[in-house]
Amino acid sequence: MSFSERQGLKAVPQSLQVRSMDEALRASLWNALHINLWDTEGFLWAPGGSGATGRIAGFAKALWFRHFKKPFSEIPAYPNQILLKIQEMYFSCPWNEVYDFLEVVIALQRDDRLERALNQVLERELSGYRLINRQFVEVTNEQEIAALEEALGGDGFSPVSAHLAQALALLSDRKNPDYRNSIKESISAVESLARIVTKADKATLGDALKVLEKARTIHPALREGFSKLYGYTNDAEGIRHAMLEEPNLTAADAKFFLLSCTSFVNYIKAQVGIAV
Repeated sequence: MSFSERQGLKAVPQSLQVRSMDEALRASLWNALHINLWDTEGFLWAPGGSGATGRIAGFAKALWFRHFKKPFSEIPAYPNQILLKIQEMYFSCPWNEVYDFLEVVIALQRDDRLERALNQVLERELSGYRLINRQFVEVTNEQEIAALEEALGGDGFSPVSAHLAQALALLSDRKNPDYRNSIKESISAVESLARIVTKADKATLGDALKVLEKARTIHPALREGFSKLYGYTNDAEGIRHAMLEEPNLTAADAKFFLLSCTSFVNYIKAQVGIAV
């Protein structure tokens, strides 16, 4: 908290920025890009003082193709002009398109340092979103973020990570969220983990949970709880089956399953002594 805020001379932000973005957050995210990308060696200008254009030329073409979706002929000729054009569009677009833009930049760069810097800004400016697995996700608290990041990691568990990443993507799609299939992917992640741990490739989640219980890897009550969740996904609403009409599911439903299955994945990894 700043001096002015402590003295009551400046209002203290009271809530997370969800479905909105103030000027401070937008500018701070841009500044993070400046420090960690625009100003890095070789980005605007090629190293060595030759005056040749740096990596921004290829970056701009990818950005115009994947995000702006405008003709390449509109890309300015010189690096500084390209950056000014990007800045102009960044500061004039709606708040949600800032996150769209940043997701494309992150996909193009795959730079952990840049992602950490952006997350630091999001936390400092009380954004309701965080970067997880290169996507912006609406979050409630830091514990949920840590659990998701833990479950998405770990060698030898790529099928589990793939299902969780897809569940996260389907839930966090701001234009067309798919809660039904997000829940399906969350359950499939647990199913995949159980099969890996039990070495039973064709086992259902229910079968795998029984094996884990017999091996004293999971408490009977916990096995029963996840069996019931699995049963819910196979009930008359047909969440895991093709249907003509989508079931009446909400973001809260999908988030509950994602976090529950994430916690279960982390629990089983810990129980069997697998480092994540």
